[in-house]
Amino acid sequence: MTLAKLQTDFSDYLLDRPNSIEAAIQGDITVYHHAYRAQLLSCLRDTFEKSWAWLGDERFEAAAAAHIAAHPPHSWTLNLYGEGFETTLAGLYPDDPEIGDLAWLEWSLRRAFDGADADPVDPAGLAAVDWDNAVLFFVPTLSIGPVTSNCAAIWTALAEDLAPPAAEPLPEPSVIRIWRKGLSAHFRSIGRTEERALRLAMSGVNFSEICSILVAEQGDGDATADIGRILGTWLQDGMIAAIQDHAGDSQPMSSAEA
Repeated sequence: MTLAKLQTDFSDYLLDRPNSIEAAIQGDITVYHHAYRAQLLSCLRDTFEKSWAWLGDERFEAAAAAHIAAHPPHSWTLNLYGEGFETTLAGLYPDDPEIGDLAWLEWSLRRAFDGADADPVDPAGLAAVDWDNAVLFFVPTLSIGPVTSNCAAIWTALAEDLAPPAAEPLPEPSVIRIWRKGLSAHFRSIGRTEERALRLAMSGVNFSEICSILVAEQGDGDATADIGRILGTWLQDGMIAAIQDHAGDSQPMSSAEA
């Protein structure tokens, strides 16, 4: 048996695929089979603690086993192993959307916590910004995603050791944004106007154009006031890492430079 064949068979053995490893190796290797799965299960439990609490031991371990069998680790660090677990859960529980939503929220919070550092802008320097040409740059831990259930309320209750509410579908799909401020990952449900403004800003549209687009889409002048309040929330939440004035060809203004 070649080394490549031995390695393939050993991998298949760990994943319960047909193989001939036991015939080729003398001795008991079942310890490796157990240790492999136990380590990956422990990783998923750590990352998806709220999902584990919501599902209970039996359902969570069954879902984890299915994920482990279908998705062997592909990175040098197990910090990335939970990627795609929310898709596994959504496929296993298509009639319970809060399960996939909750796992997605947990994974996004974990990735934000592990993400790259970036200081938010210093509000003291905002008076000098030319807002007609200002382009916003967000902290690298920022992400957004859709949900269709009250997963946020479930997560919050579980985090506070309270009895979680019953799962409910939202009246209409919502969007949650996730980011890290300081050493803590945060999330917030946002409305359609903020989602639209955020997606535009993340794509590089300048602040003045964002205001014009929202006014045109909403058909009234309230959008300008809305985006002003939204900008204030982004600043308060520490989401903006830099502001660049392309007209003046200035450098991005960060808290270290203000």
